[in-house]
Amino acid sequence: MDRTLRLGARATAAALIASGALVALPQTAQAATVTISAIQGSTRVSPYSGSSVTTTGIVTAIRSTGSSRGFWIQSASGDGNAATSDAVFVYKGSTTPSTTVGNSVTVTGKVSEYYPDTDGGSQSLTEISSATWTTNSTGNTLPSATTISDSTVPATYTRTNSGGSINSYTLAPTTYALDYYESLEGMRVSVGSSPVVGRTDEYSELWVNVKPSQVTSARGGSLYSSYSSQNSGRVQISTLLSSTFPTANVGDTLSGATGVMDYIAYGGYTLQATTLGTLTSGGIAKETTTAQSTSQLSVATYNVENLDPTDAASKFTALASGIVTNLKSPDIVALEEVQDNNGATDDGTVDASTTLSTLIAAIKTAGGPTYSYTQISPTNDADGGETGGNIRQVFLYNTARVGLTSLTGGTATTANSVVNSSGTAQLKYSPGRIDPTNLAWDASRKPLAAEFTFNGSTYFLIANHFVSKGGDYSLHSQYQAPTRSSETQRTAQAAAVNSFVDSILAVQSSAKVIVLGDLNDYQFSTTATTLEGGVLTDLVDTLPASQQYTYVYDGNSGALDHTLVSSAITSYDYDIVHINSEFSDQTSDHDPQVVRITP
Repeated sequence: MDRTLRLGARATAAALIASGALVALPQTAQAATVTISAIQGSTRVSPYSGSSVTTTGIVTAIRSTGSSRGFWIQSASGDGNAATSDAVFVYKGSTTPSTTVGNSVTVTGKVSEYYPDTDGGSQSLTEISSATWTTNSTGNTLPSATTISDSTVPATYTRTNSGGSINSYTLAPTTYALDYYESLEGMRVSVGSSPVVGRTDEYSELWVNVKPSQVTSARGGSLYSSYSSQNSGRVQISTLLSSTFPTANVGDTLSGATGVMDYIAYGGYTLQATTLGTLTSGGIAKETTTAQSTSQLSVATYNVENLDPTDAASKFTALASGIVTNLKSPDIVALEEVQDNNGATDDGTVDASTTLSTLIAAIKTAGGPTYSYTQISPTNDADGGETGGNIRQVFLYNTARVGLTSLTGGTATTANSVVNSSGTAQLKYSPGRIDPTNLAWDASRKPLAAEFTFNGSTYFLIANHFVSKGGDYSLHSQYQAPTRSSETQRTAQAAAVNSFVDSILAVQSSAKVIVLGDLNDYQFSTTATTLEGGVLTDLVDTLPASQQYTYVYDGNSGALDHTLVSSAITSYDYDIVHINSEFSDQTSDHDPQVVRITP
């Protein structure tokens, strides 16, 4: 998404004020003169919202780019109430404000509450719009920055309200982290020496965690291990500077970042840096797994993030290197997010042969095998993802090591089934899609099932890419606990796949089944437990807790990608190979994983 939009493009006046959420004071002919602290009030919504006010403060920072330009002012002394912020943002739209940091200004304008993401349930940003101002003096000393630290940030992330808004509650900044951050809205803040828990992204943002006890992954990240483990010390760092933003990986350390506390749709409370401080490398390296032995079947899953021929050649090269060098050329690779031959061009193309042949050639060049592939092209624009891209799952397989039991007839809309061949399970179609007309797969990828042989044994593989978390409220939402509406569809998808696995095991209880892919949900979710259903083991759960992650989002490291096996698979080595999620130079936003099975 365009960075200007991420900073909060104001689409309509209605988006600025959430009806029913504000307390409007009677309008007067003349603006009331009030302090900044009074404007902010002790709840998330200003008691002066909708009213004209006049207030005075020192300019502490200026945003001079994008469609959310303006400046922050802060009281020189504050009111001494920890629940009321002493600063506020003066909004100027696409106009660069004509003022200077250090000026003392008297501002007159209308107080409003801006919601950066009304559909996503975001909290609001109190601001003064339609503003004019006069300069009282220049060169003033800026108010001291409040240090955000382990001792100041509460361990409890937020209060809850049975899923309702928490806007009306009086802030309790010593009890709840979200209240603490809100009480600093617009104020000058800084972080001391803090570990980086979210890499530098394409929008010049990174995440730190100021609470050392929450840095729990094996490589310096903050594990998201339950819905109540939000990791309260996470703070997003962005910048108001034109200088180069530091390129950080998880495990690095950022010291001395100082700026103003902003609130944006993507990430919530964000330190907009006026001083970026110093970055120290933690030195983490991309992992390499152990190569399978000749007697082991190696199976991997890898979300290749909307791969198509319009991508730079360097992406194909990097993916190939990851598969060959880091994953050690698995015998079978289940790929997710393979797009058609022209990517997001929405012209009815669904064939992905060029995408796949380009990747296979790159793997060969990198020293890997010449993989074959099997897949089923989707109905145009029926499987969600980027419009026109027609993403799908694909199996790459090394014919020198494994055999595909090819059972033709499967189409985008034909349901696969299990055949009982004298007590031995067999797929009707290989490859074939699982229950593709089920409403659970509406605007989502349909699972791909295929039958492979290795050293005389048959393996049933099911590649998945469940529906995304789009539509869920964020952890920093005004609605607590946040609604996870998308989980309903994922749970239905998990039930459909589990039912198909049950049908295999009903014919042959000793069948070797591997269910894998991007489930877009965590190992502790209802989705995961439904998919397991008492017949599958999620291998993520077999790893030490500190290694259970494949994805980093908003500074939280969690497991969205999974490999599950039936009880007949008893001897295996399993590895999540961290080559992407923690790194600023990632090839995909997901880490791949591999299981080596000894028959």
